[in-house]
Amino acid sequence: MKAVILAGGKGTRARPFTDYFPKAMIPVLGSPLIDHVVRYLSSFKLVSEIIIVADIAGLGGQIKNYFENDPKIKFVQDSGSGTAGDLLHLGKTLGKEPFFLWFVDNMGAVNLEKMYEHFVEKKSMACVATRQYRKEETGFAKVSNGVVTEFIEKPLVKMPNFECTGIYVIHGKIIDLIKAKFRTKKNVNLSFDILQGLSKKGLVSAFDIKDTPWLDVESPAILERNDTVVKKILKQMGHKA
Repeated sequence: MKAVILAGGKGTRARPFTDYFPKAMIPVLGSPLIDHVVRYLSSFKLVSEIIIVADIAGLGGQIKNYFENDPKIKFVQDSGSGTAGDLLHLGKTLGKEPFFLWFVDNMGAVNLEKMYEHFVEKKSMACVATRQYRKEETGFAKVSNGVVTEFIEKPLVKMPNFECTGIYVIHGKIIDLIKAKFRTKKNVNLSFDILQGLSKKGLVSAFDIKDTPWLDVESPAILERNDTVVKKILKQMGHKA
């Protein structure tokens, strides 16, 4: 299977850092974020090729320079036409077979082999890695009649809905749906413009990562605040200190 890493976008939440380098190149324990993702994807025998979508003509050129000697990696210029638009421009490269899709600002040792098995078992057109429990970054308080009765420090909270990570298995046939959507819209979002409709038909499965730690790397500040979690995630992803 092929694995696509979406490493384009402006990285506005990470400014001013991303005025000088793409979010994918944010340093995490001595290596760029995207290096950890590439190494993790490469550790699966299922993954035969990695395609990185980035603004090669702009700051994303730093990513290409970093991996220039890796024959397993191909690069595609970010189309600027939305997360689904980028996939449309990969149509011929991807073919009609399922592929992994990983948004670069996600860190988590998701078991891709089991996720793919779940995708097949549910006869899905797409599968998204999800979680229902989240450790809060702030403290909470139990309140009765305006009086605090108990403080709860950064609890593990069960969310009413499942949180979506940016890690997917996508069937290549979805490219045809994206192509059809592009006839009326020039910036197409994968989740809201494509997967939303498929979910109404029961064609999008959810792979629960349960207690596997996961982090949305919005900026270097997020990494600093979650240092312990970051180290735990990278250890599970195979990072050697």
